[in-house]
Amino acid sequence: MSDNTRDRIVGAALELLTAGGEDAISTRAVSAAAGVQPPTIYRFFGDKQGLLDAIATHGLQQYLATKSTAPLSDDPVADLRRGWDLHVELGLANPALYTLMYGRPRTGHAASAATHAAADVLAGHIRRIAEAGRLRVSEALAASLVHAAGSGVTLALIATPADQREPALSVTAREAVIAAISTERPVGREPGPVTAAVALHAALPALESLSTGEKVLLGEWLDRITA
Repeated sequence: MSDNTRDRIVGAALELLTAGGEDAISTRAVSAAAGVQPPTIYRFFGDKQGLLDAIATHGLQQYLATKSTAPLSDDPVADLRRGWDLHVELGLANPALYTLMYGRPRTGHAASAATHAAADVLAGHIRRIAEAGRLRVSEALAASLVHAAGSGVTLALIATPADQREPALSVTAREAVIAAISTERPVGREPGPVTAAVALHAALPALESLSTGEKVLLGEWLDRITA
């Protein structure tokens, strides 16, 4: 019964968010829409921010379920392209939800579970490019570039009336970022210490011949090379 009540509250809040934006989310409005008393919301979520985090997590779970229907290909860069496009589509199809997730970013422990989940998905894409020997910068820098550019483009499109949006904006930004972080060919065909270090760093977790301490030390050396 508790799970059903919680889900009903989140569903009602999401409907209010979609219809009226974050300003439409109030304890009174949500409790009325969900058919519960206001104290019930505080019991499940603690405060309004807790409720907003739950909405964001629920919306992202729906988004990730959509993404998971498309299997990964043998080309990790092509998969990153598709991930970028789906990310932008999410924002344009659900502007209020996207703005809630990315319009007021929070860092560290304050970041919501939805933010951490999205970061994990992006990190997975970047890691696959690194493992293929096609990442020209560190994984951390690549993920930061993709996140900053992707969310920035999406928020800019959301803020622009549909009939005034530049059709090529997303694709142009996407290709510029991909060119900045990746190579056309694997490191085996395009030798160089930085790309080799990036590829080896991506493979570190799978190296069973090294101890934990040795992996840490090697990771520090590789970080210095890629920096």
